[in-house]
Amino acid sequence: MNKKLIIGLPVVLMIVLVSCEKKYQSPGSYENDLFAQERQEGKAYIMNKEECFDGSELVIASADVKLADSSKGRGKSFFLYKVGSGKVLKTVRDSTVKMPMMFLSQYKLKLRNSDSIYVYLKNLEGYRFIRKDRNLNYQWLKAAPVYSVKGDK
Repeated sequence: MNKKLIIGLPVVLMIVLVSCEKKYQSPGSYENDLFAQERQEGKAYIMNKEECFDGSELVIASADVKLADSSKGRGKSFFLYKVGSGKVLKTVRDSTVKMPMMFLSQYKLKLRNSDSIYVYLKNLEGYRFIRKDRNLNYQWLKAAPVYSVKGDK
């Protein structure tokens, strides 16, 4: 009886331990998506030229637009652009615009050095410290891409 107990007890314990072992499941294997029907692919809306012109408060055609400064540290990143000279096509509140002027953009614009572009601007919202420090009044219209002036002619 002792021999059967000495041999049988460890075997029974091994069987119990192996059968009760919980296998690790990665979180992806038991994930249940509660909002599967509500999810949709996000596509950025890009305005056409007429929508950009109508939605902006100041429109300038200029070949002299350069990146002046940028901030990519803490907080939201932003880019400051300088317009050296240009032709004012639309204005809502200013009858004259002093050149050179600066404006803020929340994303980096794809500028080409040789092309004249339309600069679509709206009134600057937020950024009160930068507004005071750099004397900014305008920011880039959010959904507006960079349109070349050559495409119109």
